[in-house]
Amino acid sequence: MNTTISIIGAGNLGTAIARGLVQSKQVVAKSIVISRRTVEKLDELRSEGFSVTNSNVKAIKKSEIIILCVQPKQLDGVLTELKPFLDPKKHILVSTITGVTTEEIAKMVGKPIAIVRAMPNTAISLGASMTCICSKNTTLKQMEKIQSLFENLGRTLIIEETQMKAATVLAASGIAFFMRYIRAITQAGIQLGFDAEEAQLIAMQTASGGASLLLGNKSHPELEIDKVTTPQGCTIAGLNEMEHQGLSSALIKGVLCSFEKINNIRN
Repeated sequence: MNTTISIIGAGNLGTAIARGLVQSKQVVAKSIVISRRTVEKLDELRSEGFSVTNSNVKAIKKSEIIILCVQPKQLDGVLTELKPFLDPKKHILVSTITGVTTEEIAKMVGKPIAIVRAMPNTAISLGASMTCICSKNTTLKQMEKIQSLFENLGRTLIIEETQMKAATVLAASGIAFFMRYIRAITQAGIQLGFDAEEAQLIAMQTASGGASLLLGNKSHPELEIDKVTTPQGCTIAGLNEMEHQGLSSALIKGVLCSFEKINNIRN
């Protein structure tokens, strides 16, 4: 991709996106400008070849794609600062900010600028994100460019903006939910006699293999489960006990609880 990208906000997600872009070989590190108020905290990224600055305005001057990775409470101030320098003929704003709609961003900017709302997760640093996308004021070419960018960092899905909160819970928060599952399986493995490192390796690779089966075979989880369970076997015994203890119910309730929380944060 022959373009310069600026990332406003170098927290966990902003840093993950920057590293993912370089790993995917879409851009070289020097073509990504990263801004943060305390530029000293960007020393590691500078050593990796990224351009760093504490000036948001300097960051966007040569950029076509501007990725916003700040906290929701910081957004109004950031866009007020950038507004005089935003060019509707040049710039595409990509927001990863939870709970802030494209309409709200458009009102803050006050210009008919292309806005894409993207919700990736932290696996983007390894090119393994699930990123849901919606947009406002974008041309087909602009949307294709942004989708291509994120498609090279994992998988993408274009959705209606009304689904963005749900996507945040399933994909962004979802990383933590799957991590908790892997941690629990690791703890069980330790109790069965493996050391912690061995148990975690088994849990991680097994989880990865399960997801790969579903993606590769394009099948339903129950179909793959049926291939593993045998009459009076240990797998079905374990599955039934997990259901008796409320595994599926707990997972669904946890997701719905997160969704309720995000609905109370912002519109």
